[in-house]
Amino acid sequence: MRWQVKRQGEGADPSAGDSDGGFSEGIPELTSLEKKNSEDVDRWLKLKSSIHRKLLDRINLAMLDKMSREQIGEEAGSLILDLLTEENAALNTRERSLIVDEVLDELLGLGPLEPLLADDTITDILVNGYKTTFVERSGMLEKVPVRFQDEKHLMRIIQRIVSAVGRRIDESSPFVDARLADGSRVNAIVAPLAIDGSLLSIRKFSKRPYSLDRLVDIGSIPEQVAEVMKGVVQARRNVLISGGTGSGKTTLLNALSAYISNRERIVTIEDSAELQLQQEHVARLETRPPNIEGRGEITQRDLVKNALRMRPDRIIVGEVRAGEAFDMLQAMNTGHDGSMTTVHANTARDALSRVEQMIGMSGIDIPAAAARSQIASAINVIIQIARYSDGRRRLVSLSEISGMEGQTITMQEIFRFKQSGRADDGTVLGQFEATGIRPKFLNLALEHGIEMSPELFRPGLKIG
Repeated sequence: MRWQVKRQGEGADPSAGDSDGGFSEGIPELTSLEKKNSEDVDRWLKLKSSIHRKLLDRINLAMLDKMSREQIGEEAGSLILDLLTEENAALNTRERSLIVDEVLDELLGLGPLEPLLADDTITDILVNGYKTTFVERSGMLEKVPVRFQDEKHLMRIIQRIVSAVGRRIDESSPFVDARLADGSRVNAIVAPLAIDGSLLSIRKFSKRPYSLDRLVDIGSIPEQVAEVMKGVVQARRNVLISGGTGSGKTTLLNALSAYISNRERIVTIEDSAELQLQQEHVARLETRPPNIEGRGEITQRDLVKNALRMRPDRIIVGEVRAGEAFDMLQAMNTGHDGSMTTVHANTARDALSRVEQMIGMSGIDIPAAAARSQIASAINVIIQIARYSDGRRRLVSLSEISGMEGQTITMQEIFRFKQSGRADDGTVLGQFEATGIRPKFLNLALEHGIEMSPELFRPGLKIG
């Protein structure tokens, strides 16, 4: 084998790999390997650990970067079979194939997380210490029998993730946001903040980006409302998407962005790059945390200010959390129509309150009335979404800001989801309906050549 070498004396790479093994303690049901009792599990883990250590002693890790996983798998397969013979391990064909896959996951990937990442039915992976792992399927949480060998093993996997995007995590910086190669969002928090072991959360991104049509197919948005939302984007209305954690704000933002013209220059600003815009002319910016000396931090606010000098047609901020909200509103008010962002809030009215609070976090002394006036003139449409108890994410309401009355921002709801009950299987029942208010953006859409039937806004119209 061209990559195999005895790591004894010269030629050994002392910094390569983790020679103490580091296998997942527990084979998930995803592998279909059946275990009868804990003794079988222990024997399997000891065998894997032994094979892994011996494999690291016999390979030239520098050659791995020059080979594909398939090539490594082919050559590692025969070597592992030799090592199994040395161990006098009596395994069937399925078990031998399985041990090859799991050794390669440790060598090249994220160890016990790899089967979970490969499962398209899983949307979230939640690791609560090295012994406990939960996943989310169809909006519902379930525990899976996936374990790491120990806390050090879990920390090695976390370090492998964050180092790939130039981030760090340790006692002095015990939490971090990062992303995987496929764009999946990662958050990790370790000791001393995590009391019972390191915590790792992975929000997986769909390999097939969600479109509005797909959201219609799964029942999140009625087709008629989706057509109105397309018109809102094409008519260059400024949009604020509001919702709770895990409600699908980024997914909807991605779906709406598909209706931005390819003739426009889009600048995206995010803490951790997640947006998957399909246009040709997209400039992506990402914040930078401070270095180990506490210097060099680049915030979203810095990037929003810089984006104004980049000749953007639209600015998309992944999520406003602090003082950048003021700069985002300024951009919306100074010719960057059609800009979009998201905010954590439970209702459309709460979203406006949160944006007002964030303006106060900018450090600029501005009266409350002036701040609300900025919000009312900058934001045109608020889309509220939520995740219900049955796990399904739905559009809750679509509202339009109509102006100011005194010191209060006036807002009119155009569409809403009205819950009517719950089925025996727990499914939330309800109906989308029109409130009967004809939105102001209807005339503007017509000016852009976008026609929307007035019938869509008929009072009491049941939709979907």
